[in-house]
Amino acid sequence: MNDKEQRYENMLELVLADVIQGLTGWQPVGLDQPIAGVHMDSRQVVAGGMFFALRGEQQDGHIFIPDALAKDCRIVVAERVPEVGCVILDTRNEKRLREQTGRLLSSPSARQTPVCLLVPDSLGALQQLADFWRTSHPVRVIGVTGSVGKTTTKEMIATVLSQRYQVLKSERSINTATGLPLTLLHLTSAHERVVLEIGGGYELGEIARLAHIARPQVGVVTNVGPSHLERMGTIERIALNKAELVETLPEDSVAILNADDPLVRDMAAKARGRVFFYGLTPDADLWANDIESLGLEGLRFRFHYKDDAIHARVPLLGRHSVHTALRAAAVGLIEGLSWHEIMEGLRDAPQLRLVVVQGLNGSTLLDDTYNSSLTSAIAALNLLDELPGRKIAVLGDMLELGSHEEKDHRKLGRRAMDVVDLLVTVGPRGRIIGEEATFLGMDRERVKILEDNDAAIAYLHQVVAPGDTILIKGSRGMRMEQIVNALSVAANNAP
Repeated sequence: MNDKEQRYENMLELVLADVIQGLTGWQPVGLDQPIAGVHMDSRQVVAGGMFFALRGEQQDGHIFIPDALAKDCRIVVAERVPEVGCVILDTRNEKRLREQTGRLLSSPSARQTPVCLLVPDSLGALQQLADFWRTSHPVRVIGVTGSVGKTTTKEMIATVLSQRYQVLKSERSINTATGLPLTLLHLTSAHERVVLEIGGGYELGEIARLAHIARPQVGVVTNVGPSHLERMGTIERIALNKAELVETLPEDSVAILNADDPLVRDMAAKARGRVFFYGLTPDADLWANDIESLGLEGLRFRFHYKDDAIHARVPLLGRHSVHTALRAAAVGLIEGLSWHEIMEGLRDAPQLRLVVVQGLNGSTLLDDTYNSSLTSAIAALNLLDELPGRKIAVLGDMLELGSHEEKDHRKLGRRAMDVVDLLVTVGPRGRIIGEEATFLGMDRERVKILEDNDAAIAYLHQVVAPGDTILIKGSRGMRMEQIVNALSVAANNAP
C-alpha cells in the first residue's frame, strides 16, 4: 500500500461534543470524549467506540446494545432507553439534553459510564451526523457509481490520487445508506481527497440522497447494465438511478462519463458542470487504443489526451479493465496529477475482483466469485479465452436480472461455448447456460449441468488436470467461493 494512502485509524477526530452538535446544532463545552470507531455491527465494536443501534428488516440493533457495551463501547445511539446502565442524553428535547449534559459534566463517576444518545431515528441520525461532519471539512470528494466496476474503479482512483494526496476511501464495497455515512465519519483534517462508492440499486432517489450527504465535486459513472433489474424494473430506470449522481453535482463540478455506453453518454445533458468523456474512440476526451492482453501479467495499451500519447502497462486482468484505468487516469488529470504520478498509481493498482489462485493438480483458478452479471461474466470469459491450457468455466446463477434473466443466461451460454473446453454450470439459472450451449451444438460430454456447489466440487475433483485454467463465477448469493476453497492448494494444505 502506498504510504500516503490514508486508511481507517483507531481514533477519530470526531468527539462526543461534535456528535451532539451534528444531531442538535448545540455544541456543549467539555464533552471532548474521543471516539475509537463508529459501528452498526456489535461484533465489530472496539473499546472506546460508538455503536448505532439500527432497525433492519431482519434484526433490531437495539437488542445488541449489551453486546456492544460489553466490549467497552462508550457511546450508543438508540431510539429507546436500553435496559443496561447508561448515562442518557436525550437529543430529542433540547432543554432536557442541556440538563442531562450539566449533570454529566458535574459528576466524575457519570463521566466514566457509557453514554446513550436518544434520537428519533437511528439511521437518520447516522446520516445527519455524516452530513454535518462532511460539511465541516473542506475536502474534495470523488463519487463513483454504475452497474459494474464501482469497487475496482474506486480502489484504482484512490491508488492514483494517493501519489500526491492524503486519501480516504470507502472500505471494500461500502456504498449504502449506512456504509457511506460510516466512511465519512472517519474523515479527518489531514485528508485532502475522499473517494466513495455511491451505490443504490433498490429505488429511484437512493443515489441522490447519498450524493447530497457526500457532496462530491467529481462524479464518475462506469456503465449501465441489468444489475438489480429485478428491483428497478427496466434498464431505463437503472439509467435514471445512476444519473442521479450527475444531477446532484454542483456547477463547478466535473462529470466523468463512459463515452462507449450510450446510456451513460446521454447523462451529459443532465450535468450542470463540465463533462469529461472517456472511452475507446478518438471522440472522447481521454481514450485508449493498441490494447494488448498479457494474460495473467496484465494489459498494455496507449492513452491519448489532447496532444499526449502515453504508453501504459497495468496489472489488471482482462481487456475490459482498460475502462477502469481510463476512469482512474481521468480523475488524476482532473485533480491535477502529472502523467508520471498517474502511471505510478496505475502500476500499483489492486486486482480486487478476479483473483488468481493456485489450484489442485497443477491447475490455475480464476476466482471471480464476488458477484456476476452478463457484462462481468463475458469479460471473465474473454480473459479465459486469452489464457493457455484447457479452459474450464464453472458458471453459476446470475441473480436479480428480472425480465432479462433467461435472455442473459442464454447469451452467456453462447459465449461460453465459443471459449471453453469444459462447461460446468451450477444452480437452476446456471442450467439455462448449459442448455443453451448444448442446443447450439456444444458436445454434451463437454457440458456438465449440476444442482449445487457440492456436486460441482465432487465432479471437478475427478476431472481437474495439470495445466487447466478454471474460471469460477456466479452471483454472491451462490457462494461459489466454496468451490474455490475446495480446489485451492492453500486450502487443501492448511493444517
